[in-house]
Amino acid sequence: MKAAEIPRIYIPPCSCLHRMSRDEGEQKRTGNEAGRAAVQRPKGTRDFLPADMEKRRWLETNFRKTAGLFGFREVATPAFEHVELFTLRSGPQIIEDMYDFRDKGGRHLALRPELTAPTMRLFIEGMTGDPKPLKLFYFGNCFRYEQPQKGRYREFWQFGAEILGAKRVAGEVELLCLADACLKASGLKRYVLRIGHVGVLRNVLEDAGVPAGKQAPLMPIIDKGDHDHLKAALEDLGADCGHVMDVLGSHGGREILSNVPGSGLGEVLDGLASAGVGGYVIEPGIARGLDYYTGMVFEADVPDLGAEKQVLGGGTYALSEVLGGERIESTGFAIGFDRVLVALDAQEVPIPRSRLDYYLIPMGPSERPLALEALAALRRSGLSADIDISDRNLSKALKYASSSGAQNAVIIGESERTSGNLTVRNLASGQQRPARLEDLLKR
Repeated sequence: MKAAEIPRIYIPPCSCLHRMSRDEGEQKRTGNEAGRAAVQRPKGTRDFLPADMEKRRWLETNFRKTAGLFGFREVATPAFEHVELFTLRSGPQIIEDMYDFRDKGGRHLALRPELTAPTMRLFIEGMTGDPKPLKLFYFGNCFRYEQPQKGRYREFWQFGAEILGAKRVAGEVELLCLADACLKASGLKRYVLRIGHVGVLRNVLEDAGVPAGKQAPLMPIIDKGDHDHLKAALEDLGADCGHVMDVLGSHGGREILSNVPGSGLGEVLDGLASAGVGGYVIEPGIARGLDYYTGMVFEADVPDLGAEKQVLGGGTYALSEVLGGERIESTGFAIGFDRVLVALDAQEVPIPRSRLDYYLIPMGPSERPLALEALAALRRSGLSADIDISDRNLSKALKYASSSGAQNAVIIGESERTSGNLTVRNLASGQQRPARLEDLLKR
């Protein structure tokens, strides 16, 4: 067949080849969208950008430093534990609020919902023989499966402290002083310490006709301050609710102690007065809602947070024996780290921003070796320093240095390379001065 006779094949624009190309493109886009959805952060969790982390590390550092000043030592526990550790502490119903799972060995585990029980497990397994009292603190993330809202997340952080093996009143005074000092160190402008006593509250209920075995369901109701619900529950039990409601309705200073006889709170208040701690109220109605609390209980509220105002809770408890250990006098508290940060925002408390001491700007390849030598020397001397690694012009490099929070820019051009004098610009004032590297290191 001659070339001229070869038939021409016409392929229309909407051929299967074009359709395949479009289909593949659509599949790729759909796949990308599915991929983006799959890698989004889980509900109830957060990402922390550099500015967020500066605030968090600042607060964490203040808490750690305060605990160290009080002679507390840090401990850490695994992020997951056996489920039984938490059901023994809080009852089987807590499983509904936990992230629990079976591992490949069939063990029933859970991401820790709090840090008190793990710390007591740590004590039972490794510290029972240590000299008492033990003063321990911890900081870590916890997990609870609950509906997220402002200040409440499925992954959250706790800072807390425990005193094990101290005399009761002395331990309570020391722990209350630490709690107050931590809140002061956070920078909170307004907060209130509320102090009660679970032991006395249980005695009041028993005197009203509620035996010890029937008090547990009432404690969460009391802790929430739901007096109408409490009255109905007491009436159903045939109890005399008059005295109970009088006690629960009282709050104030030392004059309230007549409503809580035998609590030992007078000695605690004397200790707080000697230590210079004020700003508290006595509230007999603080119940904490957990059976293992036995004595003094306390909370801290920040009124600026509205309904979700509690940022700290703790008290004296007997948990070691519940977990199979020896009976030991224990007093502790936990601070809602995230809630404190929300409170600081609500009170518009300024949090210091970390500042880079020097940002070095070499003006060309010939100046980079000198800049790298100066950079290393500054860092060795304990000064924070960074260097331009994007080959920006001077104007853009100075703008970047200022936006990154650097205090000073060090400009290194040909004249600086030959003279040995660096040009240092204060990025706040714009003033420049010559300086030798040795002068900068002396800072």
